Amino acid sequence: MIDITLENFQTALIEGSATTPVLLDIWAEWCGPCKQLGPVLEKLETEYAGRFTLAKLDADKVPQISTQLSEMFGVRSIPFCVMFVGGQPVDGFVGAIPAEKIREFLDKHVPAAEELEAAAEEEAAHEALAEGDTEGALEKLQHAVATDPANDDARFDYVKLLLQLGRSDDAKVAFAPVIAKAPAVRRFDALQRWMTAIDFAAPPTGSAPALADLDARIAAGKRDFDARFARAQLLMAEQRWTDAMDELLEILMRDKAWSDDAARKTYIAVLELIEPNKPKVADGQIPPDDPTVATYRRRLSSVVLS
Repeated sequence: MIDITLENFQTALIEGSATTPVLLDIWAEWCGPCKQLGPVLEKLETEYAGRFTLAKLDADKVPQISTQLSEMFGVRSIPFCVMFVGGQPVDGFVGAIPAEKIREFLDKHVPAAEELEAAAEEEAAHEALAEGDTEGALEKLQHAVATDPANDDARFDYVKLLLQLGRSDDAKVAFAPVIAKAPAVRRFDALQRWMTAIDFAAPPTGSAPALADLDARIAAGKRDFDARFARAQLLMAEQRWTDAMDELLEILMRDKAWSDDAARKTYIAVLELIEPNKPKVADGQIPPDDPTVATYRRRLSSVVLS
């Protein structure tokens, strides 16, 4: 719990709510209902274990803020509680309402415990990967997805790591719950295109064309785009990402819209797959772009816009 003053209003309430929702309790010493509500809110803050921050503002000591919020919401009495999310007041309630009603209010605005647990596991997985602990990262990502199935970032990272480790069957199982999202979500579309390339390189029946055979076809005809695209898929299956993009660029330089934009869409998918997690930087700073990704983005732009 924090006390809000004119001095810390910006940092504690506005900036603080950018990362964690803040419930502001506007009260006064003379207000009987305020004294009833205060202990209930403090108990709920403990119960919610960091999912929101409780802030208290004495209306008599800081009338500038309390009056402004009261006018904003059209409220003339206290206790008056305002929920801040992302630096903005988004909702509120008036009076010493029961704890159960406050829980209903909070649950509309604060992340579920499962969401926070999954997010923590995902962050720990990134740290494990940075330290070279692939199995540890995989275990943490699996737990994150199981804890919060709606965490698309964790699922993307989990499926991607499974594919990197050659566990395509496990990746398909993990990807199945979100397969319908693939056409609309670029990261999931990228995973699906990678899995399609892997299946192309190792079909259940028959055999995939050899790189040497495709090279011969391309040498005989620079505009054999089917051969070039097949070659790019084999390179994707081998995780030879820049080689795959180079091949796709060869198609795009000759026919930008070939096969319903297949080359461009696959190129963008590869960029999505090789984009590393952004490193942590100080507040206000922009993390640097990965040089390989930046270079190949420029190459795509120069071809598409030419």
